[in-house]
This record gives sequence, C-alpha cells and structure tokens, in this order.
Amino acid sequence: MTSTSNNNANKSSASKSSTAPGWRLWIALIALPLAMVTAIACTRPTANITSMTPLSGLMTLKSMATKAVPYDLALTSQKPTLIEFYADWCTTCQGMSSTVETLHERYGDRINFVMLDIDEPQWASQVETFGATGVPQFTLLDSHQQPIENWVGKVPKLVFSTVFDQLLS
Repeated sequence: MTSTSNNNANKSSASKSSTAPGWRLWIALIALPLAMVTAIACTRPTANITSMTPLSGLMTLKSMATKAVPYDLALTSQKPTLIEFYADWCTTCQGMSSTVETLHERYGDRINFVMLDIDEPQWASQVETFGATGVPQFTLLDSHQQPIENWVGKVPKLVFSTVFDQLLS
C-alpha cells in the first residue's frame, strides 16, 4: 500500500509541477499589461480630454478665428483691440490658442480680439504696418487704435491679464 500511495504522490506532484509553469505564464501575461496600464494612468498628468488630442490646438485656433472680431470693425470700435498675427502651421500659435480663448471669455466684452492669418494675402499690409516678423505676434491697440504693446511668441496669461486690467481701469 505504501508503494501505491508513493506512486499516487509522485503522480500528484508531477501533475502539479507540469501545470504550475502554465499558470505562472498566464498570471505573468495578465499582470504585466495590467501593471503597465496602471503605471501610465498614475503617472500621466491630469488634463481635460481636448488637451490630449494632437489637433486640439489647431481646432481651437480655427474656432477662435471664426469668433474673432473682423479687423475693419475693430478699428472703428471705441474698445481696445488685441490683434493676433498667427499661422495654422505654427505650433506656438496652436499652443497659445487656449490662453487666448480664456482671455477672450474674460475680456471679450471690453476688448476686441482680432485674428489675422499671416499666410492670407489680404493681411499683407497689416503684417507690414504692425511689423509682424514672427508668429504668434500679439499687438495691443488702445481705444484710439494706437499700438501700445507688442508681444511675440509664447506669452503667459498673467502678462496679458495684467496689461488688460491696467488698460481697462
């Protein structure tokens, strides 16, 4: 009886050892991707869904251009005007689009926001008049439509807000 029980014990241990590597492989195949997804999710900076898409800056830029006050109308207005010289291909322009959109939401009732695409021939004289040599260029005009500030490149929202608040007070 001992030899039979030894045979059964040997069969049982042989059976366990032959299935154990299979289970370990399955656990590894499941655990590894799960750990990778968890690591990515935990280390990814929080952001809204639009900031995660590569074209969101361009879409915001295009959206802002359609909402912008027409240049001729802005010049006849009694409000100060911010002219943005931009280009669709400009990644800094695309990156600044959410900042400009936020400023437009906050100051749009008191400041005209004008957007001029430097690649459009119709704006060539304005590009020359305001000396737009790089994009984005932001030119702030007072209520008499005289230039008072000029910025080129990436500008922090706080810089705009500070100047706007001073101008409007």
